[in-house]
Amino acid sequence: MLKQRILTALVLLALLIPAVLAADPLGFVVFTAVFIGAGAWEWGRLNGLSNRASLASAAFCTGFCAIFWLTGLTGRPLPSLWVIVGAAWVGLALWLLRAGVSAWLPQPLILRWSAGITLLCAAWLALVQARIVGIDFLLSVLLLVWVADVAAYFAGRALGGRVFQQKLAPSISPGKTWEGVAGAVLGVLGLAFVWRALDSAGITPGGSLFNRLGSVGSLFLAVSVVFLTAMGVVGDLLESLFKRAAGVKDSGVVLPGHGGVLDRIDALLPVLPLALLLCTV
Repeated sequence: MLKQRILTALVLLALLIPAVLAADPLGFVVFTAVFIGAGAWEWGRLNGLSNRASLASAAFCTGFCAIFWLTGLTGRPLPSLWVIVGAAWVGLALWLLRAGVSAWLPQPLILRWSAGITLLCAAWLALVQARIVGIDFLLSVLLLVWVADVAAYFAGRALGGRVFQQKLAPSISPGKTWEGVAGAVLGVLGLAFVWRALDSAGITPGGSLFNRLGSVGSLFLAVSVVFLTAMGVVGDLLESLFKRAAGVKDSGVVLPGHGGVLDRIDALLPVLPLALLLCTV
């Protein structure tokens, strides 16, 4: 399972990195819009829509991404939008992680569907804006989530249940542990301060998320990256809750070892807009 997971991640990186580094951002825009459209298709399926309706969801979401790009919205400062989207994520987390699956299922289908599509489109917009801010900035946001994921996985496997004696959210995702969360936080803090030091020394370009947050102060940097790491965990937990509500293990099967697209980007969905919020408001 781990070998398959690593191989899939390497293939995705082989596709993503050239698109990120290309001088013309159009390839990145198209690649990520298709990817987010696949997530919208999975979201439709998770909410009980037919295959045709789910494909329409994908087309709808991808179409909005195209409109954002063609109208130039991706290049405009949107601090108010990131405040609204960030507040929506925090509010959704506080409500659902406390109330559980039983609070999600009774909600009207149109409300559940539109909430997911809106947050997917917002995440794509934040992703493209992060690329416009700078490649260094985008990569630092992506690495924050990836390092947190890897550190949580290995810390959970090595120490899960041995320190805190309690699962993180057993009714939502029984495999996740507080030890994993602690590992994620420590891993991201290490990444942030090392990258910040490299930026300060002129070894790296200096446009990273960590350098921007660190320019306010080391305490602000530490608190911000812990918050972003926590919200990445929240994204993961919320997707687990949605899958539990749908009665499935994975959001899809297109990514061997990872499940579906939503299984791969769940932590990024809240982190991307919140990273822009912290750096622009």
